[in-house]
Amino acid sequence: MVRGRGPTIAEAFSEVALGLFALSVDPSSVQERETRVVRAHGMEPADLLTNWLNECLYVMEVEGFLTRRVELLSMSLERAAAGGEPLRLHGLLHGEEVDPVRHTSIRSLPTLEQGCSDVREDDKNYEATVKIST
Repeated sequence: MVRGRGPTIAEAFSEVALGLFALSVDPSSVQERETRVVRAHGMEPADLLTNWLNECLYVMEVEGFLTRRVELLSMSLERAAAGGEPLRLHGLLHGEEVDPVRHTSIRSLPTLEQGCSDVREDDKNYEATVKIST
């Protein structure tokens, strides 16, 4: 299980993404040279988290892009009226493409299934978690 906490839901989402990336490659070996745009939507916060993390994993697996820092530019948790847009977010992944000399041990991560994520709020923090199969 990977867990992210923060005073805002955006920070919790960023932390869980960074934790997920850290399972794949040592973050200290990744430099911030480029950015990638990632967008996602979902009907509930947990679905939004799962969909967004899957988009992030797609960038890593298909584009060969490793992330050092996550920046959420906008996040809408307001539910639209019937037929309207679901919850959505727009973020940037800061990092670099795989360098075979420095990134010699990269672990592939599975696509996340719906229902594997949870988002909770307590008095002072948000907590985002995702269960991954290894």
